[in-house]
Amino acid sequence: MNRYDFLIDETTEGERLDKGLSLITDDSISRSFIQKLIKDKRVYVNQTPQKASYTLKNGDEVAFETDDPLECNVEPQDIPLDILYEDSDVIVINKPKNMVVHPAPGHMSDTMVNALLFHCKGSLSGINGVLRPGIVHRIDKDTTGSVIVCKNDASHRSIAEQLKEHSINRRYRAIVHGNLKQDEGTIESLIGRDPKDRKKMSARVSDGKKAVTHYKVLERFKDYTYIECVLETGRTHQIRVHMAYIGHPILGDTVYSGNKNPFKIDSQCLHAYILGFISPSSGEYIETTAPLPLYFEELLEKLRTIR
Repeated sequence: MNRYDFLIDETTEGERLDKGLSLITDDSISRSFIQKLIKDKRVYVNQTPQKASYTLKNGDEVAFETDDPLECNVEPQDIPLDILYEDSDVIVINKPKNMVVHPAPGHMSDTMVNALLFHCKGSLSGINGVLRPGIVHRIDKDTTGSVIVCKNDASHRSIAEQLKEHSINRRYRAIVHGNLKQDEGTIESLIGRDPKDRKKMSARVSDGKKAVTHYKVLERFKDYTYIECVLETGRTHQIRVHMAYIGHPILGDTVYSGNKNPFKIDSQCLHAYILGFISPSSGEYIETTAPLPLYFEELLEKLRTIR
């Protein structure tokens, strides 16, 4: 009998149990297979069997057992990693652009997880299954910067709880279209699936999840603004959606900016700059800073010459 454990976070809270498990496993398990497991009372939420209609909550622990092993062959790969911090509990990686955080069906290699399996010799938290070992949060393929990964289940639960309580310091740097009127502000809205395009998220929905982003202007240019964003919540595509929502989409974000990409860059100007958290073992505050990638720095210098 094989056991699989998952920890629910902000990206899947509010979903039905059957749909949430499909999302967590990136559809590597069929919805019908999940529903059969639930019907047979083999899916547990916080150690209690639940129905398919159960609404998932942030922090729920979901587990199921099955005689059928999940066919997910994730191999370690010797891929260089830019390590910002590492101890026996966690490792913080400065993720480059165009690198996917974890494998998914159809994309099982060349991800950050493949590199971590090699570097950590397989010693990663087992929570969240074989596709996402150690992963407690993720950033988009085209977003660069800090990602924290857990090496054991105890540290995974500790970091997940800090994320749930919004106590982790997550500061992003971004370049956006246009000039923001205020030097700082807060964007608050619901965020949910775009009813016209299910691959996108939208702040113009009536049944989404609460999302809060704080921003501060760092530098102004002729037609663009360099800002810092602080996440209070961590919804899917949150900063990208919120900046587009107020009319200042992120430079290079072709999904939410109407394909506007005047500098022809191959990545959006969004970077997870600072990540601060409490060490699961020592209780000390640890903060890492991920240097801006070269393309981001070069674009800032170019914008400074065309003020």
